[in-house]
Amino acid sequence: MQCVALSDRFRQRLEGRNLADPLHVIGLVDAVLASAREAGASDVHLVPQEAGLAMSFRIDGVLQPVAQLPKETSSNVIARLKVLAELLTYRTDVPQEGRVRSDDRSVEMRVSTFPTLFGEKAVVRLFVGSGEFRFLGELGLPSDIERALQRLLERRNGLLLITGPAGSGKTTTAYACLREIVRSSEATRSIASLEDPIEAVVPGVAQSQINSVAGFDYATGLKSLMRQDPEVIFVGEIRDQNTAMTAFQASLTGQLVLTTFHSSSAAGAISRLSDMGIEPYLLRSGVIGIVGQRLLRRLCACATSNSETLGLKVSRALQPVGCEHCGGTGYRGRMIISELLQPDLSGLGRAILSRGDATEIEALAVQAGMTSLWQRALQAVESGQTSPTEVRRVLGWEPS
Repeated sequence: MQCVALSDRFRQRLEGRNLADPLHVIGLVDAVLASAREAGASDVHLVPQEAGLAMSFRIDGVLQPVAQLPKETSSNVIARLKVLAELLTYRTDVPQEGRVRSDDRSVEMRVSTFPTLFGEKAVVRLFVGSGEFRFLGELGLPSDIERALQRLLERRNGLLLITGPAGSGKTTTAYACLREIVRSSEATRSIASLEDPIEAVVPGVAQSQINSVAGFDYATGLKSLMRQDPEVIFVGEIRDQNTAMTAFQASLTGQLVLTTFHSSSAAGAISRLSDMGIEPYLLRSGVIGIVGQRLLRRLCACATSNSETLGLKVSRALQPVGCEHCGGTGYRGRMIISELLQPDLSGLGRAILSRGDATEIEALAVQAGMTSLWQRALQAVESGQTSPTEVRRVLGWEPS
C-alpha cells in the first residue's frame, strides 16, 4: 500500500476546485477543517507569508506542514473562519478569539487570530466533543497514580494541581477528574468551575467562562464563587499571585480546589508558587497533591531495534521507521507519563517549609517512593512504547 502524505491527501480532497476563486472559499475552509479532523490534528496553523498562506497541522504534538494556499484567497480564508467563530471580520489590526462547533457537535473548535506583517494569522484548536472527554481510568495513567488520584478527589478540602507545559494534556486530565467527582458523588456535591475558555461541557458542573474585558477574571470570579456555597472548584489555570492566593484560601476553608499550572515538574510547581509569593506554610498545608505530566508519541508497529539510546540509561530501545499506517512518521498516537508529588510524604513538608529548591524536593519525593517523569520515560523506552528520540524531544537532555 502506498504511503499517502498529509499534503497529498489534502490535494486529493481539493481536486477539481479552483483555489484562487473567492467563491470556493467556503468549500476550501470546510476541506481544511475536515482534513484536520481526519488527520487527528489538535491545531491548524494558517500563517500568511509573502507567497501565500502556509498551512500546518499539529499532530501528536508535532507541527506538520500540509499545504500553501494561494495568496489571492488568504484574507478570505481567515475572514471565513472569523465568520464561523462570530468574530469581527472588519477588525484585522487586533487579536480576536472565538468558538466554532461542528454541525454534528462531535468536535468543538476555538479560532484565534493575530495580526502579522503579511496579514492575519489564524490558529484553530480542535477539541473533542464534551461527551468524549474521558474518566481517569481511560487516560492511561499509571495504576498507582490513578488510585492515589481517586483518593485525593474524595477529599473535602485542599488544592490539587495538574502541572506541565502547554500541550501536555493538563486540561484533559482535569476534565477527567471533574467527571470522576460527579460520577462518584452521584451529583450530591456542589461543583463549579472558572475557565478560559470552557473547552467541554461537563454535566453536573456549574461552568463559567472568564471575561477579562468585563472585569471578570480568575481572581474576581473566584472570590465571588466562594459565596456560592461550592464544595468543589475547578480553576482553569493559576496565572497570577491573586488567583493563587484566593485558590489557597478556598482550599483551607472547606473546598476541594482543582487547577492547572505551568511548570516543568511537580517539584518545580512548588518553587514557582513560592516565587509567586505563596508562603511556605500555605504550600505545606494547602496542597494535597501535584500531578506532573507529559505526552510522548507512541511508536508505530513498524519500529525496529536501535542500538543508539542517546545517552538514556536503558538496556534496549526501538527507533521509528515509518509506514502507511503512521503516515511515515513512525508514531501513532500518544501516551501519558506522569508523577504525583504529595507534600505529606516523609521529609517533604520540612523541605517545603524551609524553602528547599525543586531539585531537593524532587530528590526527597523520589526517596519517599515517587516515580519521576524521567523514570516513567525510561520505562516507556524499555518497554518499546516510545523512542529515545521522543523522550529527548519532550524532556530535553538534562533530567529535571
